[in-house]
Amino acid sequence: MQEILDATQAGDWRTLDPKNTLYLDLANGRVVIELAPAFAPAHVANIRALAKSGYWNGLSINRSQDNFVVQWGDPAEDDKDRKPLGRGAKAKLPAEFARKSDGLVFDRLPDADGWAPEVGFVDGFPAARDPAAKTAWMAHCYGTVGAGRDVAADSSNGTELYVVTGQSPRQLDRNITVVGRVVQGIELLSVLPRGTGPLGFYVQPTQRTPIQAIRLAADVPKKERTAIEVLRTGTPAFAELVEARRNRRDDWYKHMAGHIDLCNVPLPTRAPPVAPAQAQKAPSAKGKKARK
Repeated sequence: MQEILDATQAGDWRTLDPKNTLYLDLANGRVVIELAPAFAPAHVANIRALAKSGYWNGLSINRSQDNFVVQWGDPAEDDKDRKPLGRGAKAKLPAEFARKSDGLVFDRLPDADGWAPEVGFVDGFPAARDPAAKTAWMAHCYGTVGAGRDVAADSSNGTELYVVTGQSPRQLDRNITVVGRVVQGIELLSVLPRGTGPLGFYVQPTQRTPIQAIRLAADVPKKERTAIEVLRTGTPAFAELVEARRNRRDDWYKHMAGHIDLCNVPLPTRAPPVAPAQAQKAPSAKGKKARK
C-alpha cells in the first residue's frame, strides 16, 4: 500500500474544503471531520450555524459505548436546562437518511455487499446505492459521523453528534442521518474510557471529556488550520490500492481473499508535501572584471 501511495501524483490528492471541515478541539488534540452536504444538506447547514455560534464550546463528550460509538453534545436531560442553539440554527430538521442517486459520481467497489446492491465511494465518503430505486446513502463505517435522534425519524437537529468507534454497524444505514466522517484524530475518541451507564453514557459529570471548541476550518485563521490532503477515490491510484487490499500479495499472506468489504477500504490522508526551496543563485559575476 505504501508503495502505491509513494507513486501517486499531486493530482491524485485533494485538500479539504474549509467550509465543510469541522475541527473538534480537545485538551489532548484535534479531531478533523469532513462534512457531507451532498447527502445531508439541511443537517450540515445547521452544524455550520451551530459551530459559528460556538454552541458546542464548553460542552462535553458524554458517551463512549464499547464497540459502537462516542457521542457529544449537551448533557442536560431536561429541555429547559439545555443550551440555546444560537443564531441561525434550527430546532427542527427533516430526516436525511438517503438521497436520489442522480448526479452522484459513484466509484463502485467490485465486490458484493450484504447491506446494499452496490457500494463504493462518493467524494471520498463510503456510500451505498440501489440502482433500481435510484437512491444512495452513506454507510456506517469506522469514523462515520452521524446525528443522534429520538424515535421519530425527523427528531435530529445536529446538536447531538456521534462517531462510529467500533465494528461497522451497517444496520444503522438509512435509519439515521449521516453528516460526515473523521479524517484525522479518530484515535483521540476511540481510546476514551467506556461509560458504565446504559448505552455507554457516563454516570458522573467528572467522567465526561470537555470540548474546548468545535469550529469550521473556514472560521479558523489559516496558520491555525490542520494541513491535510485526502486521496481521491476516483483515481487509478485508488483503484490500485483497493486491489492491493483485496488480494494481499506480500510474503506474509498465504491466501488471497479476492474480496474486500466497503468499511475495510482505507482512505489515505497525508500532510501536503513541502515544496522544495528554490536553489539559491550564486552571485552573478556579470559586469565585474574577471580575476586572474
